[in-house]
Amino acid sequence: MATERLAIIATKGTLDMAYPPLILASTAASLGIETAVFFTFYGLNIIHKKKMHELKIAPIGNPAMPMAFPPSMQNQVTNLISSILPGPPQILGIIPGMTDLMSFMMKKTIKEHGVASIPELLEACKEADVKLIPCQMTMELFGYKYEDLIDGLEPPAGAATFINYVIEADKPMIIFV
Repeated sequence: MATERLAIIATKGTLDMAYPPLILASTAASLGIETAVFFTFYGLNIIHKKKMHELKIAPIGNPAMPMAFPPSMQNQVTNLISSILPGPPQILGIIPGMTDLMSFMMKKTIKEHGVASIPELLEACKEADVKLIPCQMTMELFGYKYEDLIDGLEPPAGAATFINYVIEADKPMIIFV
């Protein structure tokens, strides 16, 4: 029986919400904590072969917006505008094409800061022996096949199987993302 187990439940499939479960999982595993991530509902998009490359920022209803302009774009924004608006205002999210633009800006910022991409973080998790578990019920609900998902995953499992995995530990820890 594992002394400590960290179980992370990834429920969201946006670019900004794909990072926390993968960073937490790879970090915990590197600290010697047995770790698993359960991908359910839109979180399955993080491990979907095609959709993982199409993750976007959700600017509408995201209280953390506006995000800062990427460093390479800050010089292009006049000092006056950047002092008034540190980043694109949330209202811009309703304009057609702005979700794509903001997603592009976020990906550019991630790259400029040397932050790993989602595929790189998934690879780091696999190398650290993080169990990446797709939700069987959600796969059926969304019509996903196991072949649609990246290689190296655990077999699809239901919530009961995942919860049993967690509570087998002496010190179980669960994080919902």
